[in-house]
Amino acid sequence: QVQLVQSGGGLVQPGGSLRLSCASPGITLFHYAIGWFRQAPGKEREGISCTSSGDYSTYYSDSVKGRFTISRDNAQNTVYLQMNSLKPEDTAVYYCATTWRYDYCAPNEFDDWGQGSQVTVSE
Repeated sequence: QVQLVQSGGGLVQPGGSLRLSCASPGITLFHYAIGWFRQAPGKEREGISCTSSGDYSTYYSDSVKGRFTISRDNAQNTVYLQMNSLKPEDTAVYYCATTWRYDYCAPNEFDDWGQGSQVTVSE
C-alpha cells in the first residue's frame, strides 16, 4: 500500500491563500496520477484537481478553476495544491490520492489516500 503524507491546511480568512502538500516516502509520485479531493460536512467527497502521471492531463473542477493550482516538485517528490482567493464554501477536509490508471477525477478511481487536512475559511 502506498503511504501518502499530507501537510498544510488550517484556518484562513476569506480571500486568503493556503498550500497543501502531499509526499510519499515509498514511491516516485511523478509516475502516478495524483488527485486532490475534498469533503465538506454532510457532503460527498469530490474531485477538485487531478493530474495524470507526467502531467500530460490536468483537471480542475469548475468550483476551483482559476483559484487553485496543482503542481509537482519532482526533486522533493511532493505534489502541491496552491489555493488562492479562498471562500467559506471551500471549507472541507482535503485529501490527496494516487492511482496508476487515470480516467476521471473521481474518488472511486483512486487507490491510496493521504490522511486528510482540514481547511477552514472563516472571518
